[in-house]
Amino acid sequence: MKIICDRATLSEAVTGVSRAVAAKTSVPILEGILIKAEGFQLTLTGYDLEFAIITSIEANVLEAGDVVLSSKLLGDMLHRLSSDEVEIEVDGENNTTIKSGITEFNIIGLNPGDYPAIPNYEAERTFDIEPATLRYMIDTTIYAVSTDDRKPAQTGELFKIEPDKLTIIALDGYRLAMLDTKIEATKDIDVIIPQKTVSEITKLLVNDDEIVHVAANRRFVVFATRTYTIMTRLIEGDFLDYNRVIPDGYKTRVVVNVRDFINSVERASLIITERLKNPLRIDFGEKVIVRCQTTLGKVVDEFEGEQLEGDSIEVGFNNRYMLDCLRNSGCEKVAFEIISPLSPVKVFPVDEDKKFLFLILPVRFKND
Repeated sequence: MKIICDRATLSEAVTGVSRAVAAKTSVPILEGILIKAEGFQLTLTGYDLEFAIITSIEANVLEAGDVVLSSKLLGDMLHRLSSDEVEIEVDGENNTTIKSGITEFNIIGLNPGDYPAIPNYEAERTFDIEPATLRYMIDTTIYAVSTDDRKPAQTGELFKIEPDKLTIIALDGYRLAMLDTKIEATKDIDVIIPQKTVSEITKLLVNDDEIVHVAANRRFVVFATRTYTIMTRLIEGDFLDYNRVIPDGYKTRVVVNVRDFINSVERASLIITERLKNPLRIDFGEKVIVRCQTTLGKVVDEFEGEQLEGDSIEVGFNNRYMLDCLRNSGCEKVAFEIISPLSPVKVFPVDEDKKFLFLILPVRFKND
């Protein structure tokens, strides 16, 4: 194999596909990138047996071929080269020469025949979506994904695909985040996508001029643009029946300024530590009063509530869960809807341009 290509373009491609390369593994070849040269392009693949990223770049292919090179080593080399062009040549023993300007590296590649084959996922295109919309939906909901491996189905996001709507749901047993958007889909299917995959999507699919084509079946989902193809195995199992945990109606509703609320919770959190995890006592009324008491001291803070409906009510919350909810809303104002001190609390955007539903499970006070 022998190719010449733009160094910066290759470096960016290596960085992108490296996101799917196994960080720690007993199989050395999974720490590498499969590089294949043919026609007028170079195709790079990273794959950890569950998750794959593939991209292609233009290259002057002087001799077709393929090789597997260490992801970290190749990336570090390309970052440190100063010339605009890079030449890569591989002999029959996978010995690889990388030249750029006056710099020349000689490294040992691995046999591409030993690289694991990516499954033939055979998923037909299910729907298309704009990258900005997909990123927003994931960024708004991913904070609520569970990290508890004992409930594997909740360690990913549920993509509920319907003929006219996509709904993304994340939950961990203490909070829920849900957001939907209009689409035109060819099938009705629910898929649970691993947290790693949806996280990488927001980092890779950043070109808003490229539509994202999504293909899904019962085992795999593929996100494809002109630049990247991202394939992942799905999480098996049954997602929690989220509709069952969403309460109907409310007895108290109050609109709050998100920045005021964040500032108040952050002040109260100063006396909360890993050892002292006392809940916040929050009184929702014409004034929102935030209280907390630990052995470090006591805090009382308040700010103005807006558009109060119903009677004021005091509810206990984990401070971190409340901050996650507020910070990920991306709103200037949100509405809290409450039935009782022990019922899940609903959080909605006031801005009509944003549409999500957050749930936070209250904390029971010790004296309740």
